[in-house]
Amino acid sequence: MSEIPLVPENHVPLPNVSSSNGLLAWVASVDHKQIGIMYLLTTLLFFLVGGIEALLMRIQLAQPRFSFLSPEAYNQIFSMHGTTMIFLVVMPMLIGFSTYIVPLHIGARDMAFPRLNAFSFWVLLFGGLLLYFSFLAPGGAPAVGWFAYAPLNERPFSSNLGVDYWALGLLCTGTGSIAAGINIIVTVLTLRAPGMTMRRLPVFTWMSFINAFLIIFAIPILNAALAALLIDRQLGGVFFKPSESGSALLWQHLFWGFGHPEVYIMVLPAFGAISEVISVFSRKPVFGYAFLVGSGFGIALLSFAVWAHHMFAVGLGDPLNLVFGGASMLIALPTGIKVFNWIGTAWGGSIRFSTAMLFALTFIIEFTIGGISGVAFAVFPIDWQLTDSYFVVAHMHYVLFGGTMFAVFAAIFYWFPKMSGRRLSERLGKWHFWLTVIGFNTTFFIQHILGIIGMPRRVYTYPDLPGWGWMNLVSSIGAGILGLGVLVFCWNVVYSFKRGQPAGDNPWDAWTLEWATTSPPPPHNFAQVPPVRGRRPLWDLHHPDNTDAQNPKVSED
Repeated sequence: MSEIPLVPENHVPLPNVSSSNGLLAWVASVDHKQIGIMYLLTTLLFFLVGGIEALLMRIQLAQPRFSFLSPEAYNQIFSMHGTTMIFLVVMPMLIGFSTYIVPLHIGARDMAFPRLNAFSFWVLLFGGLLLYFSFLAPGGAPAVGWFAYAPLNERPFSSNLGVDYWALGLLCTGTGSIAAGINIIVTVLTLRAPGMTMRRLPVFTWMSFINAFLIIFAIPILNAALAALLIDRQLGGVFFKPSESGSALLWQHLFWGFGHPEVYIMVLPAFGAISEVISVFSRKPVFGYAFLVGSGFGIALLSFAVWAHHMFAVGLGDPLNLVFGGASMLIALPTGIKVFNWIGTAWGGSIRFSTAMLFALTFIIEFTIGGISGVAFAVFPIDWQLTDSYFVVAHMHYVLFGGTMFAVFAAIFYWFPKMSGRRLSERLGKWHFWLTVIGFNTTFFIQHILGIIGMPRRVYTYPDLPGWGWMNLVSSIGAGILGLGVLVFCWNVVYSFKRGQPAGDNPWDAWTLEWATTSPPPPHNFAQVPPVRGRRPLWDLHHPDNTDAQNPKVSED
């Protein structure tokens, strides 16, 4: 087989701004790889904090009329758990993956705006610390839920400063996310390697690109609502005060106008990661590439048209309920297309059941369960019956933990060798996988039944009604098992970083450009970028006589 010459990169390599050792090199870094790793480490820390908060809540709910936590402490921990997982874990963790992987995927040396990239991370960290500083403020942390419904977010209902810290912290994190979204868009549009057309982008980069548009259109809605809330609380405004001609429903419209696109901000890059993992470990190209990418655009557009399905119980009227119910059902179609794409990719493939692949395949099952219960909520008489019950808690966690976090674990096992130069332990990975699957389903599946028989969410205790006690105990035991799985994962990361098996440059025999450079990559990413002649440039490099580029239907469909 003849050797294919490599194409020199069309940029002058960046100077090694992080050549010095120590913490200062990271604090001062504008290298997208170091910033991406700092995103991941920071969000992992907040993930542990949010998990501890969840375990405290499950201890309180393990038996009826338990008094492990006071009502005030429970409400504060409940509010901080939801806020942490949404704004400080899931969304920024996926931004961190995009920050690290997207430039490598497209053959670029860095993000388009390296200093803006650093700003995005540090604003996120500052916002998270500001949020948790509320525990030290007079009155303690916010006790209004992660959604902070009006008028409970207003004075005098919440007279402590916790809500103000909550609003300011989320304004900071939102500003950083918007900056990151702009950076991703410009990077993909302007810094692609020669031959890397938009129709050859890896699916993960496509989903990150689409997700960036969701971020820059959705998060300003929340920022506007937060600014209005601060005006109400600090300057005497009346945006959300019904007693002074304001509207509590206005808060819900603004919050869920952001909140439903936010669901897909927290899942679209996860879809992209799953597509990469399943393709590589099935040894097959992605099935239905055009439909997979197109469905991402469909999800992004429809996500802005379904926000009021969170508000069926407020009395919008049947015409609006029918519109938003229909839109909620419609958005299930592009999501279902992705599920069939993943099944089609794995079907007939030479599957390697690595830990990454196990998490990816289980993601399909768990996310589908969450999606089916979501379609049930689109039928507004069903929503009326189950709203604010534990059925909603189960649905949300099947989407965000059974969905996004399973995909995140798959992505970490897949890309950890590239970031560290070492593999995660597969033996510990299998323990982590099975503890997570057993713990997660034990915790949340039974909550569907709890919701159907009438247990409300957002309560710190409950009466000893038939079935409620033992089902909550089972759910709490499952949370403990899930927490044990997370500890195994953390130990795996620490142990493997120091003593893990050396990975080499391309341990999975993968096809995208990040595997064409060293593990970990140098500051400038590539000395030379392989020629991009199809969607699998490394496969094309090693099979010059059988390349995708020779088959336009495969290469550019």
